[in-house]
Amino acid sequence: MLDRTSLSQAIDARRDDLIALTQDLIRIPTLNPPGRDYRAICEYLDARLSAAGFETELIRATGTPGDSETYPRWNIVARRSGRHPGDCVHFNSHTDVVEVGRGWTTDPFGGELRDGRIYGRGACDMKGGLAASIIAAEAFVATHPDFAGHIEISCTADEESGGYGGVAYLAEKGWFDPARVQHVIIPEPLDKDRICLGHRGGWWAEIETRGEIAHGSMPFLGDCAVRHMGAVLREFEDKLYPAMAARRTEMPVVPEGARSSTMNINSIHGGQPENAPDFTGLPAHCVPDSCRIVIDRRFLVEESLEEVRAEVTALLEGLKATRPDFDYELTEINSVLPSMTERDAPVVRTVARAIEDVIGKPPEYVASPGTYDQKHIDRIGRLKNCIAYGPGILELAHKPDEYVGVDDMLDSAKVMGAALQTLLLPAAD
Repeated sequence: MLDRTSLSQAIDARRDDLIALTQDLIRIPTLNPPGRDYRAICEYLDARLSAAGFETELIRATGTPGDSETYPRWNIVARRSGRHPGDCVHFNSHTDVVEVGRGWTTDPFGGELRDGRIYGRGACDMKGGLAASIIAAEAFVATHPDFAGHIEISCTADEESGGYGGVAYLAEKGWFDPARVQHVIIPEPLDKDRICLGHRGGWWAEIETRGEIAHGSMPFLGDCAVRHMGAVLREFEDKLYPAMAARRTEMPVVPEGARSSTMNINSIHGGQPENAPDFTGLPAHCVPDSCRIVIDRRFLVEESLEEVRAEVTALLEGLKATRPDFDYELTEINSVLPSMTERDAPVVRTVARAIEDVIGKPPEYVASPGTYDQKHIDRIGRLKNCIAYGPGILELAHKPDEYVGVDDMLDSAKVMGAALQTLLLPAAD
């Protein structure tokens, strides 16, 4: 049997280091959009991991969406090789965080420690998981210097906006080739006793309704695009939303509401552009000739992408056939297919055993309501042996006063360390 005690003690001894590391990461405001401080966080991690004996490489995803001289898309991959041949275990975390939003009672980038919790944007999603994976790897190497194989830690950009400047770019360049990486753990916040096997699919599109501009005092001489969009939204409310709510998946998606198909209206823009904050004048009197919405449609493994597209298109075509002067344009922004790793995959079995050893109970197997970078490791990298496992409460992601529990990070680090023992110390089992 593997001895978990020494490794567990080594991780506990790094508690203060884990707290400080998480706070440091939160205090680098890697907001996306637009993609701030990617280079800064990669340089911080480069110094940290190089000092721990990892060979590091900073990689700019040149030419990917959002990459510019002002906001370059930087990533880092760090590799520590053992003394004997063996598999490579790869921990992947994204470094970007979403906008702050309103309602915070703490400094979003302060990393405040209070009552055993570290607060800040990205604490849960997912700088706490990144810190836990680093502590796990460093403690494992210190406890088992004679390990076999390789440990990799990648810290990547743009997961919150699709991952194309991060994991997708690395996968296209061969970093996740199954010949060089065999096991991937993504420390997304799914709770320390859960294994996330995959995620639902996503389809993002913009719908524009068109009209004709005219004087606002004589709207009958124009054609209001906002009213046309109101008809679209009514069709969604009356037909699409009830149809989606009636569908249920066999995927173990959490939370419960995500077991059905869902759609969010991300934004709506109609008529005149928003004025600058310092503008003090009055609006002009015009009938809007354009209105646009962006939709975020999450679909189940039982649905096909073609069916998802066709369902929305059919509603729009129905309006075009029945509503006078209705015209529209549908533009697809992005699409992601559902991804699921098999329950008997090596990394799943290994982490399940580690959870039982560390937490003391069998894991819950779940799927994520939203997509994450497993999609690129699966589809582009052709690496199926991939899961999400990490500390944090999923429902706190993107919320005000986001936090991660210190004890949860420690327990998750112990699970990750135990997984490394199983995968990279085969002779000891």
